[in-house]
Amino acid sequence: MKTIEPDLVEFFYYFKVISFMSKLHSAAVKPFLWSEVKADYEPSRVVILPIPYEATTTYRKGCENGPDALLDASGQLECYDEELDWEVCRDVGIYTHAAVADTRNGCTVTPEQMLQVTQATVSKLIEDGKFAIALGGEHSITAGVVEAYRQAYPDEPFTVVQIDAHGDLRQEYEGSIHNHACVMRRILDMGMPSVQIGIRSICIEEADLIKEKQLPVIWASEIATQPDWMERAIASIKTPRVFLTIDLDGIDPTIIPGVGTPEPGGLHWYPLITFLRRVFETHQVIGFDVMELAPIVDSVVSEFTAAKLVYKLIGYQAIAQGWN
Repeated sequence: MKTIEPDLVEFFYYFKVISFMSKLHSAAVKPFLWSEVKADYEPSRVVILPIPYEATTTYRKGCENGPDALLDASGQLECYDEELDWEVCRDVGIYTHAAVADTRNGCTVTPEQMLQVTQATVSKLIEDGKFAIALGGEHSITAGVVEAYRQAYPDEPFTVVQIDAHGDLRQEYEGSIHNHACVMRRILDMGMPSVQIGIRSICIEEADLIKEKQLPVIWASEIATQPDWMERAIASIKTPRVFLTIDLDGIDPTIIPGVGTPEPGGLHWYPLITFLRRVFETHQVIGFDVMELAPIVDSVVSEFTAAKLVYKLIGYQAIAQGWN
């Protein structure tokens, strides 16, 4: 039998990988802030990565439409930020990447495929020196994002700071360890420290795990009743670097009702952005994601608020890094 040259084997391997990855990338999306400020990839410091993936949602469906809704709403934002007294986007290039792991239009993407393409794409952004912002999509996506950063900083640990209504610490849910209710358990499995903010709905398994592992949690009830919660939350972050994961149901549903699993209570706008600005001021934020936006028909409140939150955090990062 004739043997195939090693170089040819390598070529076919990479051709197969590239073909697989291309199937998980969808067409170009509407850019953040629309055409207000055009930005090319190379000079941009910030890259927004839409990940319209939905496979395990258990209540309201529709988070696969979250990234497009947020990007569409971003066109209504003012470039000028009154808090920062700055048109952030005029000085900070913000590039919008093509969507990956797109399950819309009946496309099937397995959890393993989603995690693979997410990790690979974010790893490339990190390699290129970009500040990456992932937009979901269901919260299970975050495991792929965090894994990319874990591999990028193998000897420099970072803390995952989670804004969420739910613990997301189940070992498995509905037969899957990659369910959106398990994402923080997967991050715990990676050996990553975490601080959970705004939690107000957990199962007994999660409650026992929090006690057993002495995981730092700032409960929603503490936010409502204890003025020193921000200081205690900041003090719980033991590493210089932080990755922020924001499940929008961590925010009070009177502000963002368009989520998959709404819970009463939660963070309000000014305490939320005050806390997040403190995180950017006291730690090096290496990236963040915003997950679980599930748009509501005939309402734009949720996606507009989510878009404004993303722009706020870009501004905080720009100030912290001296990009102004």
